[in-house]
Amino acid sequence: MKTLKFRKELSELILKNEKTTTWRIFDDKDIKQGDIMQFLVWETKEVFANAKIVDVVEKKFKELNNQDWEGHEKFETMEEMYVTYSKYYNKEVNENTVVKIIKFELI
Repeated sequence: MKTLKFRKELSELILKNEKTTTWRIFDDKDIKQGDIMQFLVWETKEVFANAKIVDVVEKKFKELNNQDWEGHEKFETMEEMYVTYSKYYNKEVNENTVVKIIKFELI
């Protein structure tokens, strides 16, 4: 089964059904609509949920629209968002970076 890791604070939002979308860069898992996934806490690698992928779209950060933000945590500024993702992936992220928008539901 494919897995996705989330920081502890994000796993808590998912379990409260406040986070139903994740954005991924450099997707090495080839995540597709219909996939069943195990969600792990990044810090401990413990499984905290199972989910079904209900939609997957790829676009550049600068092309994100309101629908893409639904179910996703907000950032104070776009710059903060790029810095956050650059830290997550240890690669520079900017407005031209392609992001995979993954919508899911817990099962």
